Amino acid sequence: MLIEKIMEILSAHSYKPMNTDELANVLGLEKNEKKELRKVIDGLMKDGLVIKIKKEKIVLPEEYGVYTGRIDVNKRGFGFVARGEGKEDIFVPENAMKTAMHGDKVQVKVMRENAGSRRAEGEVLQIIERKNNKIIGVYEESKAFGFVVPEDTKMHHDVFINKKNRNYAENGDVVVVEITKWPEKGRNPEGLITEILGKKGDKGVDILTVVKKYNLPEEFSPEVIGYTDRIPEEVPEKEIERRRDLRQEMIMTIDGADAKDLDDAVSVFRLENGNYKLSVHIADVTHFVKEGSPIDKEAFKRATSVYLLDLVIPMLPKKLSNNLCSLNPYESKLTLSCDMIIDPQGKVVEHDIYESIIESKLRATYADVTRVLNGEMDESLEKYKAFIPMIRDMEELQHILEKKRERRGAIEFDFPESKITLDKLGKPVDVSLYPREISNKMIEEFMLACNETVAEHMFWAHVPFIYRIHEEPDEEKLKAFTEFSFNLGYPVKLYAGVQPKMLQEILEKVKGEPAEPVLSKLLLRSMMQARYAPENIGHFGLAATYYSHFTSPIRRYPDLQIHRIIKEFLNGELDEKRAKKLIPIVAEASKQASEMERVAVEAERELDALKKAEFMKNHVGETFEGIISSVTNFGLFVELPNTIEGLIHITSLYDDYYVYDDRYMTLIGERSGKKFSLGEKIEVLVSNVNLDSREIFFEVSDGEDSEKKSS
Repeated sequence: MLIEKIMEILSAHSYKPMNTDELANVLGLEKNEKKELRKVIDGLMKDGLVIKIKKEKIVLPEEYGVYTGRIDVNKRGFGFVARGEGKEDIFVPENAMKTAMHGDKVQVKVMRENAGSRRAEGEVLQIIERKNNKIIGVYEESKAFGFVVPEDTKMHHDVFINKKNRNYAENGDVVVVEITKWPEKGRNPEGLITEILGKKGDKGVDILTVVKKYNLPEEFSPEVIGYTDRIPEEVPEKEIERRRDLRQEMIMTIDGADAKDLDDAVSVFRLENGNYKLSVHIADVTHFVKEGSPIDKEAFKRATSVYLLDLVIPMLPKKLSNNLCSLNPYESKLTLSCDMIIDPQGKVVEHDIYESIIESKLRATYADVTRVLNGEMDESLEKYKAFIPMIRDMEELQHILEKKRERRGAIEFDFPESKITLDKLGKPVDVSLYPREISNKMIEEFMLACNETVAEHMFWAHVPFIYRIHEEPDEEKLKAFTEFSFNLGYPVKLYAGVQPKMLQEILEKVKGEPAEPVLSKLLLRSMMQARYAPENIGHFGLAATYYSHFTSPIRRYPDLQIHRIIKEFLNGELDEKRAKKLIPIVAEASKQASEMERVAVEAERELDALKKAEFMKNHVGETFEGIISSVTNFGLFVELPNTIEGLIHITSLYDDYYVYDDRYMTLIGERSGKKFSLGEKIEVLVSNVNLDSREIFFEVSDGEDSEKKSS
């Protein structure tokens, strides 16, 4: 209560800076209560919520150019702190970092605001909260002591290890070290080795390193497993009787051939009046995962399944994800269904959301469905025969829904996705493009339509809910994008209150052009990150007024949580008391899911980058054709057709002295006038690969000194 009163006084427009005694008088505190006030002020200062200026006056930090946030450290030693409110991040030079480490929560004082090409610059005042009390690295031993060299290149401090704290670690072991003493000026942090993961390069050690680094859960606790084991596999007849029974319907699942957690099934029928009936049936996970149960608490904590190439860290135990909840063929399964009547223009004219029980009649794969649509039919496709008319209707409906999204301006980023194939030892043997067939697009469109329909239905029900939101692009980044697009010969007219359709038109203009991948990436970087939120503000990228994640409750917690809300609403259990209880629940779930989604994406990207670097290590000396995907003042980034990207450093452009033109993002030879521009095709030679930093280095190929020609 005292904290709230203090913050209210400090936030008032009429507030004039006061010291503790003056603040005590305003608060009407007795002399014996001043000690408590000083303690509260000290706590607020420690948390970075207030600061003291001259004469011990207490003020809010932002008003004096002081900001609190997580520091993102670059491998070269400097850092950035985000300050929100549409303001530029604060650049912190290496000499102003104090002892801050990557990810720490710090308080930064802005020493110089951004002006022209100069960015806002600041210095760390204090470290409020340390993030990494455990670090993964390689143990290096010397005669009297040892060091752990962090695997993360953003960690610039080696950790000192007293011999008695090495716990049998040997030179070259990949270890987990717990920080026992944080760095001080001129002194490295000290630590205790708590776990030995194995030797660098051993099978599975790289994946285990990523798991430990991102603090991903490895096993379910005995409590969760015990609770899961006690869940009965038989569904009570009473539960079946109260649901809509669809077990005789022609319903199918379409997934990847290796998918084991089938959480969505579909059916499509063309009606006599020209409309389509699309039914989407989603596994009813909440029937088994009760609110507040050990499984529910664990699922909330994990918030998402994580896919690390051939390792899956599931949100739910396998008994649920691969068995009880998975919509396996010819098994009765509990589902939450959404029927949609869709007209030939793609508009959902009627819908119905209800609890159901289904029995999938076909376990289809994307590859097989694509073959069926291409007119193929052999013994391996015999089981699809009865479903061919439905699959044809699905294809028609997919085109209708896609056209509808195009008309309203949904932004389609058609980035190729890479598929990394590993051998039995976990080594990458191939990096290729992941096929995105018409069958993949069908399921995507059906899930999008379902997610929108459910979100709109629940929005007008006026109950607490979790939405998937996507805010408008960052204004400054969008401005930089339009300038660059203009310089490339694609003038863009963007007015106040930019609409997604305007951005979609840009991508349409450059489709098939050399500049397409580059402009698409730059546009994506100007966009905000989609996230979960209890307030609906729409989804900018999809040009959707209402959007939620409803279709994957086996692997995403927000979907599971909104299933619970929908079922309570359908059954008349969502009274005012329950709605009030749900408000903090959906707020916490939104925050947790957004944060864990980012962690999962970072972990997946890091492992992909490592495996791509490993793959290219075996191709040093070979040539490839790629396109220039980025131009900087220190060189060119070149992307190969399989999405692998490498750097041609400016120092390896031997034929001339190259100058960077930031307006056109071009490197120009001072003597020859030769240009390297975005989107250009270029032949490169793989010159070096640094596995520790995941960096791949190219040189411009002269076509003569390469060992092997590759494409």
